[in-house]
Amino acid sequence: MKIYNTLSHKKDILKPIAGKKINLFVCGPTVYDYSHIGHARAYIVFDCFVKYLKSRGFNVFYLQNITDIDDKIIARARERGVSAKDLAIAFEKEYLKDMKALGVTSVSKYARATNYIKEIISQVQRLQTKGFAYKIDEDGIYFDISKFKRYGKLSGRTALGAEDAVTRIDYSKDKRNRGDFCIWKFKQESAEPSWKAPFGEGRPGWHIEDTAITEKFFGVQYDIHGGARDLIFPHHEAEVSLMESISGKSPLVKYWMHVGFLTVSNQKMGKSLGNFIVLSDLLKRCPANYLRFFVIKNLWSSPIDYSESAMVEVKSAVEKIEEFLRKVKSIKLKVQSSNQNAKLIKNFKTNFYKELEDDFNTPKAFAVMFEFINKANILLEKDEISKAQASEIYKFFVEIDKIFGIINFAKVNKVIPAEIKKLAKERELHRKNKEWQKADEVRMKIEKHGFTVEDTKDGPAIKSI
Repeated sequence: MKIYNTLSHKKDILKPIAGKKINLFVCGPTVYDYSHIGHARAYIVFDCFVKYLKSRGFNVFYLQNITDIDDKIIARARERGVSAKDLAIAFEKEYLKDMKALGVTSVSKYARATNYIKEIISQVQRLQTKGFAYKIDEDGIYFDISKFKRYGKLSGRTALGAEDAVTRIDYSKDKRNRGDFCIWKFKQESAEPSWKAPFGEGRPGWHIEDTAITEKFFGVQYDIHGGARDLIFPHHEAEVSLMESISGKSPLVKYWMHVGFLTVSNQKMGKSLGNFIVLSDLLKRCPANYLRFFVIKNLWSSPIDYSESAMVEVKSAVEKIEEFLRKVKSIKLKVQSSNQNAKLIKNFKTNFYKELEDDFNTPKAFAVMFEFINKANILLEKDEISKAQASEIYKFFVEIDKIFGIINFAKVNKVIPAEIKKLAKERELHRKNKEWQKADEVRMKIEKHGFTVEDTKDGPAIKSI
């Protein structure tokens, strides 16, 4: 398998450090607000990627941090008149609830930053001892980027200005270098969360939380680090600098995977623009499998744009898959298995995984899937697919769904009662007689039972709602 690596700027063959064992770390949320669909994109991508790796026989340990101590958390808690700890716990619960609703089930371990203060303090001390960190009185301990000669190797950048920052930066007039960042912030107010440390009471900086957690679980080097594209600089650059300065070993991570940006109606999402979509609100009106399909039908590293019209297309595509599987599942004919059909099914399986092996190319893999559905539908119309072949097709789609979570099998397997079939025939008769009002009344009866009727070129198709 090949995967695009931000570090090498090319597609590299995936060769884990320890054979079939893969250690993967993905930057988790800072729990001061509700998750939005931009967060959802990254977490859906890595959920599917991990499930794909496991389907290919890899043993994946997927670690994700929870940033539960940060300037943003403290500021929001102050606004609301609650403790930073209570605010973080409340939003962590909301985040985990969202992930469950999305079907994100592949994470092996969620690691709260505040559970690893001892490890963070150890890293700060080692950086001080090696001369990579310095103290600013009444401010904190800072990392000196000039001491790490390989700074910028991930992003290709060596300085950070406030005007072009895309993630959190640390301001201090006493910094040695423009891009230096704080790894331990001294306590400023009595109500601030803080921990005692040999170099002064305070709390960790953002970047060092991740390196302390990954060193605890994976050691000083590991296989894959993932996150959104806006984290490359300065956050991930900082992680590289910290851990490689401590260990003296390079690279910290073999493969860096950065997920493309998500915009809404071709605009960057923002509350001031009125296009900020909270994930839990979206899931109230959009099934999780539709959102997963929308995300995963695009290449993971490319930008995508969310719009209501895009979701209409998604609904149509998912329903096409589910309608196809209903037909496949209903096959009872014991026709002779065709060698040509067997070849078609085999090529579908082979080509589907072949596309995923090339940089987890889901758009091309899905194109293979829909091409197969189109060809198989023609065979279904001619009653040329055997029961055994239908079973094989159905099982492969179950296999696909274990990776992507895009099919509602409850709808696929929902038995259509004889009464509904009878009503559908009655409606069709009214339509033929041009009794449109009566036909519409029958349609509403059908919908009250949880089904709908769609008129296709092949006649009425009954679907569960």
